[in-house]
Amino acid sequence: MNVIEKLEILADAAKYDVACTSSGVQRASKAGQLGAATQAGCCHSFTPDGRCVTLLKVLMTNVCVYDCCYCVNRASNAEAPRAAFTPRELADLTIGFYRRNYIEGLFLSSGVAGCPDRTTELMIEALRILREEYGFRGYIHTKAIPGTSVELIDELGRLSDRLSVNLELPSRQSLGLLAPNKSRASILAPMRHICDSIADDAESRSLAKKRTTVYLTKKNARKARAFAPAGQSTQMIVGATPESDYQILNLSAALYTHLSLKRVFFSAYLPVVPDPLLPATDAVQLNREHRLYQADWLLRFYGFNVSEIIDEENPFLAPDVDPKANWALNHLDFFPVEVNSAPLEALLRVPGIGVRGAKLICRARRQSTLGEAELRKLGIAYKRARYFITMNGAWGGSGVDFSREALHARLSAPIDGGRHGRRADRAPAGQMSLFETVEAPPVLPEASPDATTAREVAFAAQRRALEAAGTATGRQAAATEPASVAERSIADGRKTLDSPLLSVA
Repeated sequence: MNVIEKLEILADAAKYDVACTSSGVQRASKAGQLGAATQAGCCHSFTPDGRCVTLLKVLMTNVCVYDCCYCVNRASNAEAPRAAFTPRELADLTIGFYRRNYIEGLFLSSGVAGCPDRTTELMIEALRILREEYGFRGYIHTKAIPGTSVELIDELGRLSDRLSVNLELPSRQSLGLLAPNKSRASILAPMRHICDSIADDAESRSLAKKRTTVYLTKKNARKARAFAPAGQSTQMIVGATPESDYQILNLSAALYTHLSLKRVFFSAYLPVVPDPLLPATDAVQLNREHRLYQADWLLRFYGFNVSEIIDEENPFLAPDVDPKANWALNHLDFFPVEVNSAPLEALLRVPGIGVRGAKLICRARRQSTLGEAELRKLGIAYKRARYFITMNGAWGGSGVDFSREALHARLSAPIDGGRHGRRADRAPAGQMSLFETVEAPPVLPEASPDATTAREVAFAAQRRALEAAGTATGRQAAATEPASVAERSIADGRKTLDSPLLSVA
């Protein structure tokens, strides 16, 4: 099998890993070395029409000894063609793509071939060739394999810009049922080690910058690479198990607070291999994934708490309006706010006003009084924001009843996207890869009766399997297992959940 045939298999198998994010690293080019990294603009996929992208996403190998029910590379999937790059092949392929201006960086993941340590050693060797032999300075995002030794994690972090460990599923029970070869400890341990290593590296570099003594006779030592300077992230599958949005968002908030993650990615469950424990439907919950990302944005950038976005009585996000608009509809007593005098925190609560727009409003109103024309020039989504603001005392939603029902009807109305672009439904749903055609098979609506029935049947099978496994045995094992400091600290921030999640012992 030649390199192109391997690329076709391993690039297609990697499309289920989520990496649609900016790099978070700013690194200029250097004489005698290749590549540079920029904080914005890292794409995550090839397009079939030949457009230039910046990130090669590929697996080291799709050979895997694990048998995760939801994974196309599971050991029991005999129909999947198997392939593996050698470290030299992957490094040469990456450099060849870079020199052709196809990419600016690499996203590298892998199946577990043999054992986690052996697979990680192959990934480290490929990155070492890139960094040291070829002098590649571009962005590299690497997936750390659960169960890898801390020594190899340290070496991997020195060669990568970002590390991530997939959380896979939101609860410990679901993980044990659908991914029996993985455990909570094997996932949380490397995440905590990466978090501590990033903090220690940042502290040591800060202290080194404060050193004022000059040693004239000592030759300057080679500057060591920073440990994962772009931080770490993780990924959860949504829709394969019955956990609610309330549980998922609380777990995400705990990960941000206690493990300092840069990003939690949500991946809508996509049926790729048949299994009686999984929903046997073509309906992909892309709308739910989208709402979770919107709620995640509110947690990270808008100053919201999980309890403000969602509660235990209504554990799922509203499908017809975004979480910020839903909060506004439930707190009409907070509105309208005066854009010419409201503080930044209040402007961030207005639907249609983002972080950049709120800062621009605070800056522009120092010079003049803002009205509709000025807000539109600042890029504010005035059609949405006008119902919740006043401009020099004048309410922008005149002619509309200021009630929850009337405003909900306005905010939930479908968007007229015109004849072009994504909103015209001319782009296929899902992620595209290098070897994929533009045509995509039709996808059932998420709320269709067939899709709902398929999910209910699968979730019922999961509950029966958990009951058969014996909940008493699981509780006894959990009670005897010593809880680490990381798990206890996360548990302190997660007391509101009833079901034990991965982050809760």
